[in-house]
Amino acid sequence: MQIPAPPDALMLMSGHCPHCPALLAGLSELLKRGGIGRLEVVNIEVHGEVAASLGVRGVPWVRLGPFELVGALSSGELAVWARRAMSPEGMADAFHDLLKTGGALQVLRLVRDDPGRLAGLLPIVANPDASLNVRLGAGMVFEAFAASPELRPLVPALCDLLRHDDARVRADAAHVLGLSRDAAARPCLEPLLGDADADVREIAADSLAGL
Repeated sequence: MQIPAPPDALMLMSGHCPHCPALLAGLSELLKRGGIGRLEVVNIEVHGEVAASLGVRGVPWVRLGPFELVGALSSGELAVWARRAMSPEGMADAFHDLLKTGGALQVLRLVRDDPGRLAGLLPIVANPDASLNVRLGAGMVFEAFAASPELRPLVPALCDLLRHDDARVRADAAHVLGLSRDAAARPCLEPLLGDADADVREIAADSLAGL
């Protein structure tokens, strides 16, 4: 198995940023250890056009692989984000943390850049302990891919989640199956019309109507 290459990093900083020196030191150390492959640093006081082109309004700002990170981050946190960029499991963890902190738009951008990343949202659907804002954020991303070819390969995994013990998981999975607009989801959803949970029954009925 080929080992994924470490991600590259781009940091935007300014001479008046109190957190920038520590973040730059953390990235430099990560570069020395091979945790990132390349580090580019731009002083936006000299090259403000770079910040403008990226829509960056505050520093420190780092693009680490596909992720855009703002504010002070420790060396350990930088290493975690670098590792996340190297595996599907890491991407799933990243999605959870981004959604938890209101980063649904960044998650949507990441999935649009690579629709194969949509599967990284399945662990959120399967997690009965996921917070409401995380579940709603995941739902927003799935809704952006309604009736898309990218959503249909997830139908078998979503059908499996309909047998979960937790009603929240069954409900969320049923909702996403409805978004798939895939007739293959119908035999999975029909048994939920007799589910013990009223919300699950209602969502299943709505999803079946939308197929």
